[in-house]
Amino acid sequence: MAELITVARPYAKAAFQFADENGALAEWSDMLAFAAAVSADEAVSGYLHNPKITSAQKAEAFGALCKDKLNEQGQNFVSLLAQNKRLAALPEIAALYETLKSQKEQSVDVEITSAFALSDEQASKLAASLKQKLGREVNVTTAEDKSLVGGVIIRAGDLVIDGSVRGKLAKLAEKLNS
Repeated sequence: MAELITVARPYAKAAFQFADENGALAEWSDMLAFAAAVSADEAVSGYLHNPKITSAQKAEAFGALCKDKLNEQGQNFVSLLAQNKRLAALPEIAALYETLKSQKEQSVDVEITSAFALSDEQASKLAASLKQKLGREVNVTTAEDKSLVGGVIIRAGDLVIDGSVRGKLAKLAEKLNS
C-alpha cells in the first residue's frame, strides 16, 4: 500500500496544482472521485489489470466510461495515467488530492459515530467545539453504532477521540489485566 501511495503522490500534487491555478478545485475533486470509483469497480479493475490489453486500449475504454464526468483536462490526466500504467492508483490519487484540498481550504472532514442518532443541535455543538480545537472549518458526517453503548467516537484525519462507553470499558479492562 505504501508503494501505491508513493506512486500516487506526484499525480495528486500535479492535479491539485493545476486545479488550484485554474480555480477548479471542486471540479477536479468531483472528477477524481468519480474516476476513482470507476477504477475501483471490480469489473473495471479486472480489465485494467489484464496484461493482454494495451495502455492505449485501457485509456480509451476508461475514457469512454468517464467521458460525461471528465472535462478535456481530466481526460488528458486519465490518458497520462493509462500511458504510465497508473490507472489502478486513482483511488489513492483522489484521496491525496482531497487531503491537499482540505489543507488549502483550511477544512477537515470529521466523522462522528455515536450510539444513538445525534440531533442537529448536538452535531452543531460538536462541530463548533471541533472547529475551535482544530482551528479549521469542519465538515461533519454522523453515523450510528449501537455497540458503542454510549458516547461518541470522533475521527478527523489522523486524530481519533474515543469518548464511547465501549472504549472506556476496554481501557479499564486493559488496566485491570496489567
